[in-house]
Amino acid sequence: MSTPTPGLAALAVQKAVRDALLADAALMALIQGVFDFVDEKQPYPYIETGQAVEVPDNAHDRHSSSILVTLHVWSRERGFAEALRIAARVVQVLDHAPLTIAGHRHCWTRFVSLDTLKDPEPPGDLRHVPVDFRIGTEVAA
Repeated sequence: MSTPTPGLAALAVQKAVRDALLADAALMALIQGVFDFVDEKQPYPYIETGQAVEVPDNAHDRHSSSILVTLHVWSRERGFAEALRIAARVVQVLDHAPLTIAGHRHCWTRFVSLDTLKDPEPPGDLRHVPVDFRIGTEVAA
């Protein structure tokens, strides 16, 4: 049996995740956008697509990948309430939800973890919540 040539899924997954977030009206009502590159003057709050770690997850008859994707929620509100509300909506949008991934078949998406961080530099008003998801894909036939 011939299998399709393997291809990296990370870029296609990043686009699929961004598209899913942008398509959710409830999330978009909470933020100023979802970005791969953020301009210094970008108003808060927003989501930045971050790191992706792709690991092959092949079997004898298929090429597949497991991709760990990090999304960064940024807020200037006092405390973590706003950033955590945004992170919670991101989890609702992505966890166990189907994604359309160009050139790949979506197998699963799982919420992995989040962390709450604050910028120690004055004025100390920046809140950062990285949110990690693991996404499984197979190369489309």
